[in-house]
Amino acid sequence: MKNGKPVILCVDDDQDVLDALRLVLESNGYVMEEARSAEQGLRRWKEVQPDLIIVDLMMEEVDAGTMLVRNLKAEGNTRPVYMLSSVGDNLNLSIDYSELGLAGVFQKPINNQQLLTILATKLK
Repeated sequence: MKNGKPVILCVDDDQDVLDALRLVLESNGYVMEEARSAEQGLRRWKEVQPDLIIVDLMMEEVDAGTMLVRNLKAEGNTRPVYMLSSVGDNLNLSIDYSELGLAGVFQKPINNQQLLTILATKLK
């Protein structure tokens, strides 16, 4: 929490995606922190201790998103982590959600109402 508002860390190498997320999140009462790489995402997580994390599956490297999620888990993260993917349902074939400890997956382009509904549920 920052100034009484939940903090969402969004990690994506596409600035357009980050800008779109910021617009939706901040206009609905959330504070958004951003990172443009998995490495920067881990640093920002340590710095801001967000209430929820959204991680792009494919960033600078194909498996950067999954590696970040594994690193967060190894560092003791207990906050919900959502994967952001443009891969669609094929993601189920390549990633074991339970092993990664993901709270869920958002598909690109992200459905803003679905995002806000999930945030309201997870961040009570």
